[in-house]
Amino acid sequence: MASLLEILRKEVVPAEGCTEPIAVAYAVSLAAELLEEDITAIRLQLSGNIIKNAMGVGIPGTGQTGLPIAAALGAVVGRSHKKLEILSGLNPAELKLANDLLERGLLEVELKVTPEKLYIEAQVYSRNHMATAIIAGEHTHIDFLALDGEKITPAKSKADCGKPGRSDSETYAGSVEGIFEFVRNVPFQDIHFLLEGARMNKAISDEGLRGDYGLQVGKKMSQQSAVNLFGNDVASKIIAATAAASDARMDGSAMPVMTTAGSGNQGIACTLPVIALAELLGKDEEMLARALALSNLVTVHIKHYIGRLSPLCGSGIAGGVGANSGILYLMGGSLAQIKFGIQNTIASLSGMICDGAKSTCALKISTSTNAAIQAATLAMNNIGPTTKEGVIFEEVEDTIRNMERLVQEGLADTDATILNIMLSKGGVL
Repeated sequence: MASLLEILRKEVVPAEGCTEPIAVAYAVSLAAELLEEDITAIRLQLSGNIIKNAMGVGIPGTGQTGLPIAAALGAVVGRSHKKLEILSGLNPAELKLANDLLERGLLEVELKVTPEKLYIEAQVYSRNHMATAIIAGEHTHIDFLALDGEKITPAKSKADCGKPGRSDSETYAGSVEGIFEFVRNVPFQDIHFLLEGARMNKAISDEGLRGDYGLQVGKKMSQQSAVNLFGNDVASKIIAATAAASDARMDGSAMPVMTTAGSGNQGIACTLPVIALAELLGKDEEMLARALALSNLVTVHIKHYIGRLSPLCGSGIAGGVGANSGILYLMGGSLAQIKFGIQNTIASLSGMICDGAKSTCALKISTSTNAAIQAATLAMNNIGPTTKEGVIFEEVEDTIRNMERLVQEGLADTDATILNIMLSKGGVL
């Protein structure tokens, strides 16, 4: 079983662009790099969740949205070794090649009916050869790689191979109590790397507050005007800073973010409220790093039960719960108060659905950040829901596990319904 420090290092990694379309670009690149001839066709078979999360999001450096340009760029950039940062350093010549490929009608996208929520199969053809790359379970896990049907070990490619998250399911034994004790006792130098992610996510937040990205949720919340009902209080500043980062990311900003559990928006949702509050309270780097360790690990803990991709909004629910825990840590909250906070946040956000990655994610993240702040305020006053209320159980771990039951039993058909609604608009792929 991986240690909490190992989990933290594995699950908190940088990415440029929304992770689902970037993972598609990565898969196409893996296959394209095996060919030594001009590409004649690209066929993608994708799980519904990948399509849902890649349809409406901006692709960094392109001014375009969605799967087609992401896949085409994967075919031409030839740098799969950069994994989720594969599009960093994109130049105009590469963008032109990708658009030329699309104009020639070489890309085909199909829905793959599979129980695996995160599934990307890229088949790239040349005149005499066909290469296949399958990513499954995690955004960079190479499940299969082959040239003309002959399997190639990932070691022979430009990318590494890791085990998908589901492989740890039988030995996973995370708990809020265990995470809290780890955060209090881990040497500062072991978690100092989290401060790099803090700087990265703060930078894209600042960019979102400056620019006119997406719906400008964060920017308009932060501007004092006659039409802004938000004040200049601590809560409004925290919500605006967090939403602004999502505004920029979803609208295609080329700035990298530090992801959490495979998602940039989850990384934004669980870290920026903590970063903003630490700055407002004047907390030192060690306190910030420990609060970020808590917020990230609680987010990963919730995601273990919700799933890597889900009909529930991971950024809102898991990220919101993680942010709440980090906020409480900065406020000097006890373990009991952090448990109250988790219960309060889940009680508020448990029904938030995921309808793909797009500009309105900033709205959901602003909602979850507000809920996290509200829940923290109640928790610091030792207030939490009772077992009489909804999906809340007496033990916080039971409440968290109820999120898994909600996904598997209650929302089994929700993803398909959401995707069908999105596809009914026409022309989205």
